[in-house]
Amino acid sequence: MAAQKLYAGAKLRELRGRLSLTQKDFAAKLGVSLPYLNQMENNNRPVSTAVVLGLAQEFGFDVTELQAGDEARLVGDMREAMADPVLTGPTPALADLRLVAANAPAIARAFLDLHRAYRQTHERLASLDEALGREDARLQPSPWEEVRDFFHYCDNYIDAVDRCAERFAIQRKPDETIAHAAIRALDAHGITVTYATSKTLRHFDAGRKTLTLSRDSHPATQSFQLLLQLALITQSDLLDATLDLARFQSSEARSIAKVGLANYFAGAALMPYGAFLHAAQSDRHDLELLATRFGASLEQVAHRLSTLQRAGAKGIPFFFVRVDQAGTITKRHSATTLQFARFGGACPLWNVHQAFANPGQFLRQLAETPDGARYFCLARDVSKSGGAYNLPTRRYAIGLGCEVRHAPALVYADHMDLGAASAYAPIGISCRICERRDCHQRSVPPLERQLSVDPNSRGILPYQLD
Repeated sequence: MAAQKLYAGAKLRELRGRLSLTQKDFAAKLGVSLPYLNQMENNNRPVSTAVVLGLAQEFGFDVTELQAGDEARLVGDMREAMADPVLTGPTPALADLRLVAANAPAIARAFLDLHRAYRQTHERLASLDEALGREDARLQPSPWEEVRDFFHYCDNYIDAVDRCAERFAIQRKPDETIAHAAIRALDAHGITVTYATSKTLRHFDAGRKTLTLSRDSHPATQSFQLLLQLALITQSDLLDATLDLARFQSSEARSIAKVGLANYFAGAALMPYGAFLHAAQSDRHDLELLATRFGASLEQVAHRLSTLQRAGAKGIPFFFVRVDQAGTITKRHSATTLQFARFGGACPLWNVHQAFANPGQFLRQLAETPDGARYFCLARDVSKSGGAYNLPTRRYAIGLGCEVRHAPALVYADHMDLGAASAYAPIGISCRICERRDCHQRSVPPLERQLSVDPNSRGILPYQLD
């Protein structure tokens, strides 16, 4: 079978811009002609093997990024936006959307921004009636959505913050826990750590220079909160420099993102990249073993596995998601071709929804999306106690998975028949863009199909798809 041709014009243009090189100088360094480079950058010709080698040797570029990046995410997001009922015209073909994502990613993002602005206008019409009367009224994405998209398109890996956290972790004293190292570092800044019975997990009094943690929270949570506060205090300049590059549209989004980066630092210090990657591979990605080894929770371990995307030392590309009992996605990230619905919940056929009915169990699933891609999916419920009988328990389910070709590296996939077509459950992304004709859990018809309604006949659905 012939090797698949690699078209990566947007990545080449991005790299050249990052290096501040003209097309002429870039072509010379890669040993190709100017017209040939121009054709590759415009996806008129595939990237040659010689150019791939040149990128690695001349610039130290991780060539696996040529096939990764934002294209799959953009295509998935555009398909979902195109399925909005407001767009009544013919839906663009999937091949056309891929061309836009590959050749004009900036236009794709502009379209998504426009669609998001429309959604917010539609959903918040009542409040906008008042806002439109003000001179400073303007449409902008919600701070949470803006921050979510920032991490989404960074591949959920922030190199500078990750490496800084790793240095802190490996420089601690022999036999010193990461929590004690954090307490010692905070003490060096004149900050005292105390513990008290409180509904608040963490409270920092800057005036008194006192950090108070809930003594009732889990040790893994206490360690995480220590490291999070340490990042906010000792790594503020690094976090701010990263935020400057993101160019958030509101101060609220920047504030939320700073806490998000501090969370990232905490996870990366609790589970330093090199040691965690080696342990994950040695333990065959056993979440419980890794949680014990690094003093982390199952959710923290699963989330960390999805961030192992360092150039030259990548782990398995995982997707990670957390859903609440209503099926709403509260955390999502995918380093795979599988993309989650931006608006609404996850596919009801996915095993993550079954985790609530099977507490304390790991649920395994082989799944296939409408495009024929196959995945190994793992789901588990996670409960977060309020710390007392009369305090509420927060219940979530987490999902972790990868393309099925990576499944043999996971202990959870043992004894599963990965080659049997009948073993794969049909799942989708969103009902409005899912093309499956016979799904018994469909909530709304797909917008790309014509409906046929027979009042004298009723099947699983009250209509048929032509």
